Amino acid sequence: MDLFDFNNNEENAKPLAERMRANSLDEFIGQKHIVAEGSLLRRAIATDRLGSCIFWGPPGCGKTTLANIIALRTNGEFIKLNAVNAGVADVKKAVERARDNLKMFGKRTYLLLDECHRFNKTQSDSLLPAIEQGTIIFIGSTTENPYASMTPAIVSRCRVFEFKRLTNEDIVDALYKALKNRHKGLGKQHITVDDDAVAHIANMAGGDLRSAYNALELAALTTSPDGEGNVHITLTDAEQSIQRKALSYNEDSFYDFLSAFCKSLRGSDANAALYYAMRLIEGGCDPMIVARRLVVHSAEDVGMADPRALQIATSAMYALEKIGYPEAMIPLSEAIIYVCEAEKSNSVVEAMYAAKADAREVRDDAIPPYLKDTSMASQEDKAIGSTYKYPHNYGGYVEQQYLPDSLKDKIYYTPGNNGYENMVKEIRKRKGKKH
Repeated sequence: MDLFDFNNNEENAKPLAERMRANSLDEFIGQKHIVAEGSLLRRAIATDRLGSCIFWGPPGCGKTTLANIIALRTNGEFIKLNAVNAGVADVKKAVERARDNLKMFGKRTYLLLDECHRFNKTQSDSLLPAIEQGTIIFIGSTTENPYASMTPAIVSRCRVFEFKRLTNEDIVDALYKALKNRHKGLGKQHITVDDDAVAHIANMAGGDLRSAYNALELAALTTSPDGEGNVHITLTDAEQSIQRKALSYNEDSFYDFLSAFCKSLRGSDANAALYYAMRLIEGGCDPMIVARRLVVHSAEDVGMADPRALQIATSAMYALEKIGYPEAMIPLSEAIIYVCEAEKSNSVVEAMYAAKADAREVRDDAIPPYLKDTSMASQEDKAIGSTYKYPHNYGGYVEQQYLPDSLKDKIYYTPGNNGYENMVKEIRKRKGKKH
């Protein structure tokens, strides 16, 4: 066995996703909005004049692949680090190397930093001067929003390119190419795949090409060949190789889904609220987070229009705590539907904020004497306290001042016109309340 055989074995041992990684812009899949013919990024790569940049997007959409293409096209040095295990010493070593290359050979140095959002401030500060002075060309790759997760000083010196999830059509095309490619793909293995099987893998991959390649390779490796050595992958085989859609999300999209869930509750759209709740949970979110938001919104957006909403939402959260997933999804779904379909009122929230503002700002808030505790009071204060009107002596309600003099005419809660709040108005009217 010669050296070529060893190299060939090493190449064949790589996962299909790694073997099929594009080596040129012509092979690159997707992201037409940033790598189309004549685009800024493509021109910069072609002329080897790319400045520092950040590639931001979901997993499996081509960020690392494009960085590798840049490495192959450049005439400069290329250093690759991962922010998960690289420290300040690694950064300083890379910067020194880049400085030497520039000084001695006039060569530019590209530094690719995977998971760049994981760099802390100290690590980022060690890199900043080299970026600023042009000693290195920084290429960061991240699944997190760099504007929120990275040091602003780094982001401000980079051009941010946002990558999108690949379409089903992109992934289907890539899978067929992998099946035909005899050098890097599965072309030597006499594999045929039903169209509906390819479509299923593409759909369940959720825009993640790496996940799709892994599923196709698993199906090819585990499907028994026929008597002539041919492998036929059916829809059933595909379903077994990728049993669950890739529903993971980064921190930004997590909060986007959570926001969409909350606004769907407020907007009385039970279908949307149920979808976003299940999308969150199926993607790995703790169901208790959904339940807690539901309880809050049952008071914030339904409130006094239907006080039962809070009871039902709280009961669903209790059921989730005591029963657990997945059975508790049934009462949780019922509560989501109830909160959506209930009458809406934000009068509770408005009353709370108005009272909170006065509690913070009003200084002269002396309690009316007859409302004070008289158990330890002087005889004079007890005499004042005796002027308190006990509501039950008047049939359950009697008009008297409860707020301090400085706030005696203040109104925090005003019943709305929906649901139970109409009953509140009637009850107030029967009591003879002035407001």
